[in-house]
Amino acid sequence: MTVILTEDVKKLGKKGDVVEVKDGYAKNALFPKKLAVEANAAAMNKRKLEQKAEAKKKQEELDSATKIKEIINNKKITIPIKTGEGGKAFGSVTTKEIADSIKDGFDIIVDKKKIQLSNPIKSIGAMNVTIKLHPQIVAQIIVETTGM
Repeated sequence: MTVILTEDVKKLGKKGDVVEVKDGYAKNALFPKKLAVEANAAAMNKRKLEQKAEAKKKQEELDSATKIKEIINNKKITIPIKTGEGGKAFGSVTTKEIADSIKDGFDIIVDKKKIQLSNPIKSIGAMNVTIKLHPQIVAQIIVETTGM
C-alpha cells in the first residue's frame, strides 16, 4: 500500500514522503496513530500544494535574510558598558543587548539566538560578531563597546 507520511517515522521516512508499506502495517500502526494517510489522488494533490507553500515560505525567509544582511553587514553599533578603575568592564555584553542595539540602530529585529559570540565581550573596543540569519546567509556586524 502506498501512503503519505504526516509525521516523521523512524526507519520509514520524513513528513510528506510517499512510501510503500505493507497493508497490515498501514492499517494497524500508521493510520490509527495518524502517522500516515492513504496516497489517493486528493491526498497527493494536497501534498503538492503543501510542498509549493513550503517552498514559497523558504524562499521568502531567504529573501528576508538577504535584505537584512544588505542593511547590517559590516556596519557598526555602539554599546555602552559600565567600567571601573583602569577601564575594566563589569559584566559582559550579551546577545540580547546586541539584538536590542540592532533594533534601535537599524529598526530590524534579529533573534538573539542567531547572534554567535565566540567569547563574551568583556572589554572596551571593537569586535566583529557573526549573525547567522539563515542557514545560507551569514552577516558580520562590528560591536563597539564604550565605557560609561
